[in-house]
Amino acid sequence: MAVDLKGRSFLKLLDFTPEEIHEFLSLAAQRKADKKAGIKHSALEGRNIALLFEKPSTRTRCAFTVACIDEGAHPEYLGKGDIQFGKKETVADTARVLGRMFDGIEFRGFDHKTVEGLAEHAGVPVWNGLTDDWHPTQFLADVLTMQEEFGDLEGQTLAFVGDGRNNVANSIMVGCAKLGMHCRIVSPEELYPEPDLVAAVREIASTTGGSLTVTSSIEEGVAGADAIYADVWASMGEEDLIADRIRTLGRYKITEKMMSMTGKPGTIFLHCLPAFHNLDTEVSRQYPDIQEVEDAVFEGPQSRVFDQAENRLHTIKAVMVATLGR
Repeated sequence: MAVDLKGRSFLKLLDFTPEEIHEFLSLAAQRKADKKAGIKHSALEGRNIALLFEKPSTRTRCAFTVACIDEGAHPEYLGKGDIQFGKKETVADTARVLGRMFDGIEFRGFDHKTVEGLAEHAGVPVWNGLTDDWHPTQFLADVLTMQEEFGDLEGQTLAFVGDGRNNVANSIMVGCAKLGMHCRIVSPEELYPEPDLVAAVREIASTTGGSLTVTSSIEEGVAGADAIYADVWASMGEEDLIADRIRTLGRYKITEKMMSMTGKPGTIFLHCLPAFHNLDTEVSRQYPDIQEVEDAVFEGPQSRVFDQAENRLHTIKAVMVATLGR
């Protein structure tokens, strides 16, 4: 039975079945192969897409923009200084205006209720480019990268090391459970994910053959992992927590030694980027110990971070085509 995703918004992975997530991945893999073969598509021809950004971005903005153009759509970037969104106009009013002018809306920002409000009132598909709670398009790129490396995703083990409460960790937990994968959240106890979410994820995993382990033990968390995943220790908007996070997460820095602790020479390293892996940025020069991954791992042979970054384009394209394409 074909999976029909037309007209759906893409807000969080909890809203989708394993079959629907696989449909996104299958379409992404096909579109990626076609692009490399020079085969062009026009599934979004004549469409106008609004790109709303409360938070700046490199990969999300570029991926949505190029994906739109590749498929024949017109993307319109709307930064927080470009419209009255959240200032003189409510989310609901903004959604109703944009929904009458655009065929689809991407939102990247802070409060997840904002993207939910857009989806409720716009009358067109709305896609979550990142909120404080969820980062679903990133997860699709993560597992497309693992699929390219290992083949079948079912039974693969992904260990996320760092802040277990952030939006990337949340999406990884849910997505892995949906796909029958084994997820490990390796984090200090004060940064463990929310208990209610852990319980919900374990319930999902019980039906798919997946599993979720939450542990502060690095040895337990990374043993047997097929991929080790890192994110920055302080997300956008948490700059005042950097010094505290360095103290809390310092021992969770991804090193060559940690990579070897998996016991698998084929373990890959993943990161959603941007990454602090050297002292070449303003923030890392100010906080030299903020590096969540050592440069030898980031630039080493096990790293797949730029394959992962490229896959943001192909998976985002798949989401838009599947939910809006002709």
